[in-house]
Amino acid sequence: MQLFIDSANISEIKEVSNLGLIKGVTTNPTLISKTNSSIDETIRNISSIVDGPISIEVTKDTYNEMLEQALNFYKINPRNIVIKVPMTYDGLKLCRELSNQGIKTNITLCFSVSQALLAMESKATYVSLFIGRLLDDNQDAFEILNNIVKIKHIYNFQTEIISASIRNVKQVEKCAQYASDIVTIPYQVLKDMITNSLTDKGIIKFKEDALKIVK
Repeated sequence: MQLFIDSANISEIKEVSNLGLIKGVTTNPTLISKTNSSIDETIRNISSIVDGPISIEVTKDTYNEMLEQALNFYKINPRNIVIKVPMTYDGLKLCRELSNQGIKTNITLCFSVSQALLAMESKATYVSLFIGRLLDDNQDAFEILNNIVKIKHIYNFQTEIISASIRNVKQVEKCAQYASDIVTIPYQVLKDMITNSLTDKGIIKFKEDALKIVK
């Protein structure tokens, strides 16, 4: 399972990229709106740091507008840009067209097995299942993830499953248990994965004992 960071914050992305654990970046209009950058500038900034998949979401309404916007995003960094498209009729149509052009895609705002199946049939490179939002709606997000994984392997779909909308470490662990291909996580959740109170206590104990060692 690969880890992506879900962020448009350049300082966060720089910090976690130094660990060598993060294989890609996902963004969305909400994340980018919290920065002082345009979408194009955000793409360029992230591309200067990460040599991996970078998901950028189209924001236009109609198929033709989304296609034009997608192609403009792609031109900025053809090597790494992944076009994030909504789970809608026009979104699926756009996904198919971009895939036929060899452009990577990420179908976002997926909440059901049937939606994921349509994304996989549309040749999406990735499909993003929103785990946290499903749990907020009192749905069994991990059973949905489990069924999507089963369908992928039964029919040999090549689409990779991204578990998104992750709120805490336990959700990351569950996604790993249910064989998600990728989990995209916020900066703070990644930091929380590193720390544990028992680790902190152990470090203090070892430091205390190190002072007792005869020199």
